Amino acid sequence: MKTYKIFAINPGSTSTKIALFENESVLYSANVSHEAKRLEEFENISEQLPYRKETILALLKENNICLEGIDAFVGRGGGLLPLEGGTYEVDELLIQHARTGANGVVHPAQLGSQLAEEFRREYGGSCYVVNPPDVDEYEEVARVTGIKEITRASHIHSLNQKETAIRHAVLLGEKYENCNFIVCHIGGGISIAAHKLGKMVDGVDIVEGEGPMAPTRAGAVPAAPLIRLCFSGKYTEREMLAKCTRSGGLVDHLGTSDALEISNKAAAGEPSAVLIWEAMIYQIVKNIGAMAGVLQGKVDGILLGGGMVHNKGLVEKITKSCEFIAKVSAYPGEFEMEAMASGAIRVLEGKEIAKKYTGIPVFNGFHFD
Repeated sequence: MKTYKIFAINPGSTSTKIALFENESVLYSANVSHEAKRLEEFENISEQLPYRKETILALLKENNICLEGIDAFVGRGGGLLPLEGGTYEVDELLIQHARTGANGVVHPAQLGSQLAEEFRREYGGSCYVVNPPDVDEYEEVARVTGIKEITRASHIHSLNQKETAIRHAVLLGEKYENCNFIVCHIGGGISIAAHKLGKMVDGVDIVEGEGPMAPTRAGAVPAAPLIRLCFSGKYTEREMLAKCTRSGGLVDHLGTSDALEISNKAAAGEPSAVLIWEAMIYQIVKNIGAMAGVLQGKVDGILLGGGMVHNKGLVEKITKSCEFIAKVSAYPGEFEMEAMASGAIRVLEGKEIAKKYTGIPVFNGFHFD
C-alpha cells in the first residue's frame, strides 16, 4: 500500500485546526490560535486569509513541520451552493464561491478551501474539500412544507455524519452505499439524518430551526406561538433569530450551554435540570423515530456521534428508547480532521472519483408540467 501524506485544515471562529496525516495516522496536530483583535480588523471572513496562513506557517516552523512532499491539502468546505456529498477537487469556481460566500452563510469554514489552495500553490500536490456543510441530498418529497413559499433544505453536520456512517459500514463488512443508517450528531449542535444507500435523504435543518433543542438552539417550536412572539413587540427580528439559533435551547432554559454541567445537575436531582435534560433526549428520540419512518423501518444501525455522546447516561436513554428499531452504536467525539484526510486518501487510492463543483444548486424549485 502506498503511503500518502495529507494536510487537513479546519478554520474556526478564533482558531484553525490543522493536522498532518500519513495515511490514517496523525503525525502532527494543533489548534492554531488567532488574536481576536486582529480578526476584528478584517471586514469579512476571506480577508483573514493572509493572517491565518501566516500564523499557521509560524507554528509549523516552530515545530519543524515541513509541507514539502504533501500529496494533498484538504480544507473544510464552506460558502458553497448546495451539492451532493463526496470529495471535490478545488478549482477556480469553488474558490470564488468560498471567497464570496455564495450560499449567503458567513462562516470561517469558507477559509478552509482557500487556505488549502494557498498551500497547494506553494508546495504542490492536490487540493480537495470533503462533504462540505452545504451537502444536500434530500429527496424531493422531503422538501415540501405546508406553505408553498417555503421549502426545506439540508443543513446537517455532513462531514462528521458521513464519516461516522462510513466507519460503521466498514465494521459491518459493508459499503456505506449499501446501508441504511440513522446518524445523530449530538454536540454543540444536534443534527439527525436518514442515510439511505449512501445519501442523506432527509434530516433536521439545524440552521433554520428544526429538530431537537440543543445547547444554544431552540430546535422545532410551534409555529403560531412563535409568530405571535415575533409580533409581540418584545423582541427585534435579530433578537428572535438569536433566540432560535444562538441563545435558545439549554441556555435559554437554564442560563448555561454547558451540557456537562447540566447533566451533572440533572444527575444530582435538580428539578429544572432534570426536566430540560430529559426533554432534549426525548426530542432526539422522537426525531430518530421520524427518520426510521423515512427509511420504512429498514435500518442497519443507529449511530450516535458528537461530544455529548461521551455521556453514558444519554447513550443509555437513547438506546433504551430506540433499540427496537436497530442496534445503537456510540462514536463519541468528532472525526472532522480524520474525515477530510480519509476523503482525500480514497481519491488518491482510486476508490473514489473526485467530483467537480458546478456551482449549480442541486435543487432549484419544483418543476411541474
